[in-house]
Amino acid sequence: MSEIPKAYEPQAVEEKWYSRWLAEGCFTPDPASAKPAYSIVIPPPNVTGMLTLGHVLNNTIQDVLARRARMLGQEVLWLPGTDHAGIATQTVVERKLRKEEHKTRRDLGREAFLERVWEWKEKHGGIIIQQLKKLGCTCDWSRERFTMDADYSREVQAVFVDLYKKGLIYRGKRMVNWCPVSLTALSDEEVIMKAQNGWLYHMRYELVDRPGEFLEIATTRPETLMGDTAVAVHPGDERYKHLIGSHIWRPFPKARIPIIADEHIDPTFGTGVLKVTPAHDKADFEIGQRHNLELLDVIHPDGTMNELAGPEFAGMDRFAARKAAVEKLREMGLLVKEEPYQNNVGYSERADVPIEPRLSEQWFLKYPKVAESVEAVKSGAVQFRPERWAHVYDHWMQNIQDWCISRQLWWGHRIPVWYRKDHPDCVHVDIAPPTDPENWTQEEDVLDTWFSSWLWPFATMDDPTRAKFYPTTDLVTGPDIIFFWVARMIMAGYEFTGQAPFANVFFTGLIRDMQGRKMSKSLGNSPDPLDLIAKYGADGIRFGLLRIAPQGQDIRFDEKQIEEGRNFANKLWNAARFRQMHGPSAPEVQLAGLKLSSYSLDILAKLQELVSKLDAAYSEYRLNEAAQLMYDFFWSDYCDGYVEAAKTEIFSEDPAAKESALAVMDFVLSHFLRLIQPFMPHLAAELWTTLGFTAPKHGRDHLMYTAWPQSAGLLAGIEPERLALAAQRVAAVYESVRLARNLRAEVRIPSNKKVRFFLKPQPQWAAEESDTFARLVNAEAVALEAQYEPARGEPRVLTPLGELYLPLEGLVDASAESDRIQKEIAKVEAELATVRKKLSNANFVQNAPAAVVEEHTRREADWKEKLLQLQKMLQAFRA
Repeated sequence: MSEIPKAYEPQAVEEKWYSRWLAEGCFTPDPASAKPAYSIVIPPPNVTGMLTLGHVLNNTIQDVLARRARMLGQEVLWLPGTDHAGIATQTVVERKLRKEEHKTRRDLGREAFLERVWEWKEKHGGIIIQQLKKLGCTCDWSRERFTMDADYSREVQAVFVDLYKKGLIYRGKRMVNWCPVSLTALSDEEVIMKAQNGWLYHMRYELVDRPGEFLEIATTRPETLMGDTAVAVHPGDERYKHLIGSHIWRPFPKARIPIIADEHIDPTFGTGVLKVTPAHDKADFEIGQRHNLELLDVIHPDGTMNELAGPEFAGMDRFAARKAAVEKLREMGLLVKEEPYQNNVGYSERADVPIEPRLSEQWFLKYPKVAESVEAVKSGAVQFRPERWAHVYDHWMQNIQDWCISRQLWWGHRIPVWYRKDHPDCVHVDIAPPTDPENWTQEEDVLDTWFSSWLWPFATMDDPTRAKFYPTTDLVTGPDIIFFWVARMIMAGYEFTGQAPFANVFFTGLIRDMQGRKMSKSLGNSPDPLDLIAKYGADGIRFGLLRIAPQGQDIRFDEKQIEEGRNFANKLWNAARFRQMHGPSAPEVQLAGLKLSSYSLDILAKLQELVSKLDAAYSEYRLNEAAQLMYDFFWSDYCDGYVEAAKTEIFSEDPAAKESALAVMDFVLSHFLRLIQPFMPHLAAELWTTLGFTAPKHGRDHLMYTAWPQSAGLLAGIEPERLALAAQRVAAVYESVRLARNLRAEVRIPSNKKVRFFLKPQPQWAAEESDTFARLVNAEAVALEAQYEPARGEPRVLTPLGELYLPLEGLVDASAESDRIQKEIAKVEAELATVRKKLSNANFVQNAPAAVVEEHTRREADWKEKLLQLQKMLQAFRA
């Protein structure tokens, strides 16, 4: 057993213990174990990713759950891995290629480009995994998976083939969300709607059969009018009924287009006349399908205008074309007016640019097992925490749309479909290519990244692992991917395994700055977690962040909270060091036969209560509450309360009393280190080992495998009545200490200055606690005098121990203090007069909000109480 150093150096301690855990295989479970299984799969971060505070929060929660499960005697698998992140990774490599070689991926060709991506992945990918190790995560790194691993890729392709043969996957030309930067289709879930302040443009189209007569049309996208193939009105709109079936001139390129009637037109929007551009708007596309309209695509995939838009617009960016189209309408006398208009515009989640509705040949999936997946959450087979997310999930599932699963990328799982060269309509769908590959061409597109990650809970496991650990126990994730990932995993679980993939889903909140803004590098409000770990230690950031993270609520991040986590680590370190200074600890404490003081009985009862409350908090996934419970117990109940009170016994001449107090310290510390281990694992392991504690274990000889304390039986042999009496006595002493300290403060006697109190003891046992009471209030003595006669005006307070007096002779300058109190009285009287003047004003009382009147009434009471206290103090100094 080594000596605990004076200062806690988290970096050295964390490096030491994490290396040891890795070397001894502490995180690797045994699928053949007879212990009950606990499993959790990590939400795979992008292989391009770097650690963020969101990752810290999410993975610390997972680690806490996994560590506690080990202590409960479960065989634990926490399976890690990374996602290939199709768009993000390809974008990074393409950008590097352009910058360093001035080439595009097409200059290299598909195979050569993919070799570059793999090279980049091997060199730079997975940095976040090393960063998670810095945090102390106990993932089974031997089972680390990557969504482009060969085995995993085969599973993804097999799923595609299976769903295709079941008729759930099909290819069709549909209107999709198109990202003009990433040059790929996006699912609806990858589009973020943002409110935009733009313009509503009113323009005139001339009637073909009535020269000089016009229809006024309102639009937010004049750059698409070159693709108009009709204008539409509601069939019941009396203003335009007579025009249905006639034609109108599209301004440019000039063309004769029909006026049609459609029930979906809103007569109240704009002028009630809609320009129909079937190739560039989802609603217009549906109208076009119903009326067999021409599809005229005037925008390139990259967002520039093509030749069909006309020579003056060809090659122009879509937003530049908007301005140019407005100017041309103005020149032609066809622009009626422009008015400010706010609407919601879909943005590409990845590229953060407005998406372009685009007609494209894509692969789609009809979701499987929808009904079963809805019922799973409704019945509680899968429990959402907080429960409110179940309603969001249900709404989406009830309105689910087919999933566009193809992406126009090269990096990803290439779709296992081949087209016969001489008969393109003849397709081969299988994991294996056709036996005569020279006659076939493989599909160029890859699968949406989420199509691989929806299989994550089971596709990451081999057969023995799956037999033991699937379905998994918990999933920890953000509500922002409830549709992308959570819902799809549930459907995949039922489709391919016949079971829900997990029992519980814990949704974390988003981390925001103190102004409520989302963290972002551009705002400069997103601290680097590695910097915080270097500054405060991994255990400091783990504990500090979880303590401010209410279940499912957004978090206002304040670095001071992380500093408090570090300070708590120091408090624990110093408390353990204080214990060691008074001799070696008992490896395993037995309370039987010890002479237990009221303070010892009280702290033991509070420890038992802590264990019980922690179990309840864990059962409801209230981890912030668990952190706060441990903080309050250790800082307030143990350090500020018990340790200070126990010093009376430790420094006494009674060996039995000292032995008892130190044994209770060992008992509390050994149990608390087990309780705090899931939150602050490195620190707990260091102190546990240094103090030489032992306890029953579930396998390996490490604190993380030590049995979790049980509240039942924790204090076996100690009568509950005895504990209750001790709690009452100690509460009375602590309350008396608080009142005594307030009494000192009222007369401005510094807390570090020794004073003398007189006490008229009330309960019979008060005399037994006088030494401890004197220590806690920093008194040189507390004289017990039932017949004490105080000087006139002497400060006094009624406490649970009796009436307490504080003689002031020799402690303060009576004259100076009297002057100070009089000045304070004058200020209080002025405040009291102000608030009373307001309350005496009938208009104020009748017209002001009730809360404001109530606040002024409260102020009056507070100032009156303050004035009474000051007047009593003044009497004491004038006596």
